[in-house]
Amino acid sequence: MPELNTVGRKIRQIRKNEDMSVEKLAQLSDTSIEMIENIESGALVPSLTPLLQIARALGVRLGTFLDDNPQDAPVLVKSGESDKVIRFSGNSDMNENVTLDFHSLAANKADRNMETFIIDVYPQKEEALKTSSHEGEEFIYVLKGDIEIIYGKEKYALSVGDSIYYDSVISHHLHAVNDDAQILAVVYTPF
Repeated sequence: MPELNTVGRKIRQIRKNEDMSVEKLAQLSDTSIEMIENIESGALVPSLTPLLQIARALGVRLGTFLDDNPQDAPVLVKSGESDKVIRFSGNSDMNENVTLDFHSLAANKADRNMETFIIDVYPQKEEALKTSSHEGEEFIYVLKGDIEIIYGKEKYALSVGDSIYYDSVISHHLHAVNDDAQILAVVYTPF
């Protein structure tokens, strides 16, 4: 399993603790068996939507996949010190090029209601742009580069300093335009 992708190991551990088969998890989360197997092997960390569906099927919050040593005190992350990196490869069952690197800013905060990330966003081919939806809300603030967000039937162009806040239940997709970009993202998903 790739060092930076610990998500699969946690999913497998929780699934086995629940005495749940890969097939049952795929059915409950409305994902494919192949995707679950690729995630658990560390070959794939998909977009947030399948991870949210898997978390819900396992009865845990999304942050459980990122947590290490939960603590009740505030979590302080100094500039450049976020060592919790998760590599996302998009909305596919197969391992594709990494399109997002998530740097968690609160991985050790116990019982949090929001997920906060600095995300390195990489350009994608037009044919790879696939929208997805999940419960909750997202706030995006562009730190570097240019971002395009497909939200329902609309497209929004964002540059450095721009932000957008939207309901995640509407089908959406975020990608860099031309060159690499970086965003601050706050994701809320009801448990």
